[in-house]
Amino acid sequence: MDRITAAQVFIAITEQRSMSKAADMLGMSRAMVTRYLAEMENWAGVRLLNRTTRSLTLTSAGEAVLTQSRELLSLATAIARPVVTEDEAVSGLVRVTCAQSLAMVALSKALVQFRARYPAVAVDVQVTNKAISLVEERIDLGIRITNNLEPNLIAKPLSRCDSVVCASPAYLEKHGYPPSPEALSELTCLTYNFYGRSLWLFERDEQVISVPVSGALSANESTFLLEATLNGEGIALQPYCSVYEHLKTGRLVRLFPEYRLPALGIYGIYTSREHMARPLRLLLDFLAEWFAHSPDWLPYLLDEKTNR
Repeated sequence: MDRITAAQVFIAITEQRSMSKAADMLGMSRAMVTRYLAEMENWAGVRLLNRTTRSLTLTSAGEAVLTQSRELLSLATAIARPVVTEDEAVSGLVRVTCAQSLAMVALSKALVQFRARYPAVAVDVQVTNKAISLVEERIDLGIRITNNLEPNLIAKPLSRCDSVVCASPAYLEKHGYPPSPEALSELTCLTYNFYGRSLWLFERDEQVISVPVSGALSANESTFLLEATLNGEGIALQPYCSVYEHLKTGRLVRLFPEYRLPALGIYGIYTSREHMARPLRLLLDFLAEWFAHSPDWLPYLLDEKTNR
């Protein structure tokens, strides 16, 4: 197929934000417009558009190809698939989103090491605790801590996030060490305002205890609740990776270490395996390796047998 015409079709799609409107403007059938777009993605070797039933947005690679497509005379060489023989020569931009707690203790370290290995790859990180739409926000990769995966997205398991219940020594001195998990229902607990009716689950000897907890202070972000816990406001359920250093120094005390709390999965979330850009694939593979073997992360995993 003619690349100049394909570029014109691609530009029309992005400007009209619709495949059918682009077809009408160019006097083509919808099927022909779809064929030209497929050829553009095959030539570029990456996905250029994220498409849902309600929206159509450019990927990071699509933005670059759109610029190249407007230079019609040089299009044939501009969007050809580059021949890459060394990973270090790979270049591009990967947009990532991650929750604040995990971004601080893990992703900030992992990405520095990733950039050292692939210096030509740029990474733009949006730190947010909201599960934003990857398509609408033009995000290539979401790093999420969850046990409820979205069915329309692809998830690559990276690791797990263990949790512990903890309090400051000052709080325990004032209110006493709770004798059992059930006693938490009578104490001040710092809760997540999205955390499943504020029920904390404790497992021991294959028995699960469900404890309803409450308090006058709640939030949607674990690092805020962590600071409140350090300041003696109450008892909190926290990611182990967030409180690890505070437990070591004694600023926090772990409660009920003989019990396990449900772990959450850590996943790399993306929209499609088709035409995946090489920088995104390299980052996913790197993160899987990093979470599995890095000494910067392994201390944050509780031993599954001893829970310590």
